Amino acid sequence: MGKKSAPAEICNRKAFHRYIVLEKFEAGIVLRGTEVKSIRDGAAQISEAFVRIGRGGKPMLWGSDIEAYSHGTDANHLRTRLRELLLHGREIEQLKKAVDRKGFTIIPLRMYFKRGIVKVEIGLCRGKQLHDKRDSLREKTVRMEAARELSNSMRHRN
Repeated sequence: MGKKSAPAEICNRKAFHRYIVLEKFEAGIVLRGTEVKSIRDGAAQISEAFVRIGRGGKPMLWGSDIEAYSHGTDANHLRTRLRELLLHGREIEQLKKAVDRKGFTIIPLRMYFKRGIVKVEIGLCRGKQLHDKRDSLREKTVRMEAARELSNSMRHRN
């Protein structure tokens, strides 16, 4: 029997460019069997997704795209259906209060497996202005150049 590869982790890299992440939460997600298999294959995308708290106080994941399972039958799932997130009541209330304030939104940051169960890390975010994005790029460039210089100096020392 062959060794299984490590389960996939789906990251939303756009979120860190577009938003300032103020707080992170770990949420469970209600999925169907073929959705779990597709996520395990890495066939999911959350870069355009967002979370809204619906009627009854249930947080729902909108805009996530989980591809149909390649070995599935006609009972495969819908790619872009709404998916319920599972959070504690106090966390839902905290998110609801924050979103009611202007300029805050809830964005999925990554989707991963934890002890065989799919989890979604969501972030309470505020949108970045253009100057914030420029500052972030400038800081990233400075860090990369410093790391490159350190690497070069270590290499030439020997």
